[in-house]
Amino acid sequence: MEVVIVPDAKAGGELIAEAMAALVRRKPEALLGVATGSTPLPVYEALAATVRGGGVDVSRARICQLDEYVGLPAGHPESYRSVVLREVVEPLGLGEDAFMGPDGTAEDVQAACEAYDRALSEAGGVDLQLLGIGTDGHIGFNEPCSSLASRTRIKTLTRQTREDNARFFDSLDEVPHHVITQGIGTILEARHLVLLATGEGKADAVAQSVEGPVSALVPASALQLHPHATVVVDEAAASKLKLADYFRATYAAKPEWQGL
Repeated sequence: MEVVIVPDAKAGGELIAEAMAALVRRKPEALLGVATGSTPLPVYEALAATVRGGGVDVSRARICQLDEYVGLPAGHPESYRSVVLREVVEPLGLGEDAFMGPDGTAEDVQAACEAYDRALSEAGGVDLQLLGIGTDGHIGFNEPCSSLASRTRIKTLTRQTREDNARFFDSLDEVPHHVITQGIGTILEARHLVLLATGEGKADAVAQSVEGPVSALVPASALQLHPHATVVVDEAAASKLKLADYFRATYAAKPEWQGL
């Protein structure tokens, strides 16, 4: 696992966006896994700016969803399909045919989970999966004590996660109780995992995930098992890391040809 400490969220977004652009330059049809929420917005803004400036052609790239609420009607502005189309797909100049996601409105939710897991595999697998982290260490919607071998499935959200997400709705009561999420085992199949965390509120979760034991209690700690995982954190989110100075030194000495 590589840990990169950046000055602020904007710098983190630009760093990750360049890694995505470099991937697409090497592999134009790359499948990019994206996350929702406020944390990754600087990534999408920086990548869209690179596209507009002619720095990379993403016309053959594909975008896939990490998770989705269950039960929100099609077209609901806070369904993650709507969010990803609005914040990622459209700014990149892509059409809906470049987008993959699970069906949160399906009558048979379990079948929808299995179909999405299968679709990711049939698409050749995710080349780079962007992740956020919850204050309790969850990734995707894999809440604490999720199996580290789990596949795409339905999960029940904790009250804390629903409260964290209530800012996107008019009230807590409107936040769904259930979601479809890529499982930890599914996430670990991506070729490159990139976790972005910003703000002091994520500091404990980052420290436990990076420096603590691998544990289902802290789902993001599973990134320690991945051969190519990168954790990008601002100074506030890095504030509880015991090895912060070491992480800074190793990144400063990293050969430029290695990339992110």
